[in-house]
Amino acid sequence: MSKTEVAAPGPVPPQFPDIGHLGKWSVSSYKYGFGAQCLQDNDPDTFWHSDGPQPHFITVQFPRRVAIQKLALHLSFDRDDSYTPSTVCVRAGTSLNEMQDVRMVSFEKPNSWIAFDISSEPTEDGDTCKPLHVFVVQVVIMGNHMNGKDTHVRGLRILGPVNEQIDDDDHFPFTSRAFKMYESIR
Repeated sequence: MSKTEVAAPGPVPPQFPDIGHLGKWSVSSYKYGFGAQCLQDNDPDTFWHSDGPQPHFITVQFPRRVAIQKLALHLSFDRDDSYTPSTVCVRAGTSLNEMQDVRMVSFEKPNSWIAFDISSEPTEDGDTCKPLHVFVVQVVIMGNHMNGKDTHVRGLRILGPVNEQIDDDDHFPFTSRAFKMYESIR
């Protein structure tokens, strides 16, 4: 796992597909009416409200292995004050029993969507990070601003890698390395 880094606020990159609908969502605790469904409703006026001791967590389990490039959290310090997360740890793996910490991110009074790479391993070109191929991803709220107890998260998006465009001229759009070897005649 990489060391803690401060994430910069900004819009959710539109080129990354939201794959969160493919998984089963659960949370560590919630107050009635403020459950996991509030994380996916795209309404900034609703939020997941935890209820219990820290750490709080959001878990998304997928029925098959998926590639995850980024996570995006919607947080509002202006509205939520001490309920706003200040430090988040991302865990991922093949099952709930086999997860590893893959990213630790800190926030400085966030008031919008914050998107960050889930992996810290750079790609060959060095421009982006490699996606993680996992069955489970878990966002753990390690601490809140002003040492708040419960937490508010207004939205969470799980973003897959950008799909490469296939040329219309390509009659055989091979995507795996094994098939690309035979794409042309020598």
